[in-house]
Amino acid sequence: MGSIVIWAIWLLFTALWTPVVLIVYLLTAWWDKRRYWAGSTFRLGAKILIALNPWWKRRIVGDPPRRDSHPFVAVSNHESLADIVIIGTLPWEMKWMSKESIFRVPFLGWMMRMAGDVAVRRSSVKSRGEAYGKMLEWIERGSSVMIFPEGTRSKTGDMLPFRSGAFRMAAETGSQILPIAVSGTREAIRKGSWMFGRADVVVRILEPVSVPECSAEERQTIVRETRDRVRDAISAARSTSLEDLAQPVDGNRL
Repeated sequence: MGSIVIWAIWLLFTALWTPVVLIVYLLTAWWDKRRYWAGSTFRLGAKILIALNPWWKRRIVGDPPRRDSHPFVAVSNHESLADIVIIGTLPWEMKWMSKESIFRVPFLGWMMRMAGDVAVRRSSVKSRGEAYGKMLEWIERGSSVMIFPEGTRSKTGDMLPFRSGAFRMAAETGSQILPIAVSGTREAIRKGSWMFGRADVVVRILEPVSVPECSAEERQTIVRETRDRVRDAISAARSTSLEDLAQPVDGNRL
């Protein structure tokens, strides 16, 4: 019963928040090439959704990127649908690559398109290529991007192998990788279920990782090595106690 009530509240809020994002989009899209204001307004809704769910606790640990930093490619492990909402509360704007089916959800999908998020159909090579190109365009416009390199959620809680696309994107654009480690969301919404669970979620922002300069011939090897190093760092951070990490970030810093 509790899950039904929370979903009803979330769906009502999402429907009411869509016109807000639409107004911001119409007022700013013609001059805001990064779609910053529409995206920030959309993701402000994520903070409100978290506040409306009494079963979830969320803590952010680590230092946020500087305001004047070059666009980066953020990557995170993927345990649950809840990852999308919770990472969306981080105090900076990113364009997300998400599966195409989410964009067909009324209200939510409309806001994602207004925010500049990119749809991908994983089963289609053409769709993956087009989505990759659109993410490169956002980086060129000065916007950071967010990708789940596992591609899908893990059924067991163990991390899946990382794909190389995000790391190749960083190498091609000279961007840093921003690793994000999420733990606790698997209990928030389990894969294959729409029921909410009680969850104490920790989002750890790790140190940015630069992709070493290399020739075109070396790029494939460097990208693979960077991918594996970042995956190891995220895996280690998930099992690190909070006492060994920095203090929670003040969400008002950015």
